[in-house]
Amino acid sequence: MRMLLVDHHAKLTRVMQVALLDRGFAVDVMPTLDEASLAFGAVRYDILLLELVLPDGNGLDWLRQLRREKHPIPAIMMSSQDDLDTRIAIFNGGADDFLPKPVSTDELIARVRAVLRRSTQVTDPVVTFGNLTFDPIGRQVSVAGQPLKIPRRELCILEHLLNRAGRTLPRAFLVDSLYSFDNEVSSNALEVGIYRLRALLGQAGATLMIKTARGIGYVLELNDKPPDG
Repeated sequence: MRMLLVDHHAKLTRVMQVALLDRGFAVDVMPTLDEASLAFGAVRYDILLLELVLPDGNGLDWLRQLRREKHPIPAIMMSSQDDLDTRIAIFNGGADDFLPKPVSTDELIARVRAVLRRSTQVTDPVVTFGNLTFDPIGRQVSVAGQPLKIPRRELCILEHLLNRAGRTLPRAFLVDSLYSFDNEVSSNALEVGIYRLRALLGQAGATLMIKTARGIGYVLELNDKPPDG
């Protein structure tokens, strides 16, 4: 999942970014509303984390504009202003949740997951394909009922493939979706991630496989061949 984090406090945003990256999010940090607007127009985000007071304007005014334009993206507002009137204005302005500053990273992760869970509008967001199940909120994978630990980058690849199982995903789409703007990505980073993911799934006996569509991208399909052993 990809997040747009809009806040100009560099030290705090770095702490939040690291915590979110550890939980499987790709995070783009933008310190101003102008930069946030450019990023929002260029990339599809799953959730917005937004400071109330920014150098070039009010974050809530920007969120109100997004809501007027019918953008449904889940949004969490942050502020050191924690009075009742401010919180009421934030919720009335279209925020899904409010996080007071200073921010606890554990609370941040919990609130992000809660907002994403509500935004799915389903009681069970777990994805099942073959004998593999994936909980996109808890970021947990199991194969034939056994937990499978997958590193963050490979887990992001798996999530995108699962969401479009049976359809070929262009390589460019995967690269754009996986890496935030400030990541340095080597030319073969995606291929390395695919290789590692295939190995993990094979070792776990998953009844699915990642096929390469040469010159295009990758597709996740069921594997009818039983695992060795």
